[in-house]
Amino acid sequence: FDAAFFNITVQEARSLDPQQRLLLECSYEALENGGITKQYLKGRDVGVFIGGSPADYEVNNLRDVATIPMHQTTGCATSLQSNRISYYFDLKGPSMTVDTACSSSLTALHLACQSLRSKECSTALVGGSHVNLLPDTFASMSLSRLFSDSGKSYPFDQQSKSQTVNGYGRGEGVGCIVLKPLQDALDAGDAIRAVILNTGVNQDGRTRGITMPN
Repeated sequence: FDAAFFNITVQEARSLDPQQRLLLECSYEALENGGITKQYLKGRDVGVFIGGSPADYEVNNLRDVATIPMHQTTGCATSLQSNRISYYFDLKGPSMTVDTACSSSLTALHLACQSLRSKECSTALVGGSHVNLLPDTFASMSLSRLFSDSGKSYPFDQQSKSQTVNGYGRGEGVGCIVLKPLQDALDAGDAIRAVILNTGVNQDGRTRGITMPN
């Protein structure tokens, strides 16, 4: 991680959750891929919507009070997964981290689309990051029988409706995309990778169990 590139000190970088580090890098790459410079973004109404979750890194940082890093509080705050991006690029639009478990990034995408439609922001950066660093969470989830026997997830295919699907598989990764209203992107001559026709969000209420997909 190139801390100096993001104006982060070595001491602060030691406290920084790898999920935040990856999001900083990936957001920069997404904007660069879209031909949008940091100088152009400065002070603009650009929103940041991140699907995030608590950091394994924080658990490790807090194991011994004698060795807690100085910047632990901000380095591992879930809210900073989005706000650190806004801070670095000096973005003035909405900035939020969304945790709806497995649907976090798609829910963040939905909120970004709403924000663009209501003109809260003119451009939105949407992303998500997850890193598995410790066995503790795996042990806890295993006790709750949350993992599938195959170690895989089947969210959108026919197997998801089968009684043989009995859990999910944990993964790691990071991804960021830049959103604009279609006409704005066309007017600017942007490279358009895909068009979002619509989004939606809901909760299924009282299902067979609180861990059931809904």
